[in-house]
Amino acid sequence: MLKADRTARILAHVTEEGSADVHALAGLLEVSTATIRRDLQELHDQGLLHRTRGGAVTGAVGLELPLRHRHGTRQAEKRRIALAAGSLVPDGAVVGLTGGTTTGELARVLADRGGVTIVTNAVNIAADLIVRPEIRLVVVGGIARTASYELVGPAAERMLSQYHLDIAFIGVDGLTASEGCTTHDEMEATTDRAFLRSAARSVVLADSSKVGRVTFAEICPLPDIHELVTDDQLTDAQEQAVTAAGVRVLRA
Repeated sequence: MLKADRTARILAHVTEEGSADVHALAGLLEVSTATIRRDLQELHDQGLLHRTRGGAVTGAVGLELPLRHRHGTRQAEKRRIALAAGSLVPDGAVVGLTGGTTTGELARVLADRGGVTIVTNAVNIAADLIVRPEIRLVVVGGIARTASYELVGPAAERMLSQYHLDIAFIGVDGLTASEGCTTHDEMEATTDRAFLRSAARSVVLADSSKVGRVTFAEICPLPDIHELVTDDQLTDAQEQAVTAAGVRVLRA
């Protein structure tokens, strides 16, 4: 396993579980405890987790992992979500895409199909699509967020206000019936709201690990979206809470 893949899995495990033991991580990743200790120390030095005696714990509450560390986690679920979301897009549609690993998967699905216009503020998505002539690409400018590769802020919001999107897909860091859709950064939240205001139809893409979580900044109340596309690990109780808010749920 490459070091980048190993550290991504360590971060995902610690973030989901809240803590991790050196020996458990060594068994999970099939490497030596010495390797795990070195990895944990490097991640501690980067401020991505807190090293403890015998393991590690998460850093600040609601830690946002940089996109480069999120890539590859729950990849099968994200691919299924993207394929399901792609079925919601009619030919010739104007599609808004915010940043994130799941929206990035959807961008690839739509690029393979062609025949749509994609409006995005994510520079990594734009870089993937700019070489695809079958896609009309519009890139929204703004202030760069290194954690998510997104361009956000007032400039992005002004540009989006001039467009009419048939459907917008946004990624979130948390989603609950009571607190709605949330993310880690308040400027990102306001830009996400601009996507939603410009769209005739609004869809959230989120794997089931995001459902039931609340993070720092509110994007919108749950009834402001039309659909949630998630994976088949969503519980029946969670689905009922979301549908009670008037949101259609698609499990992929």
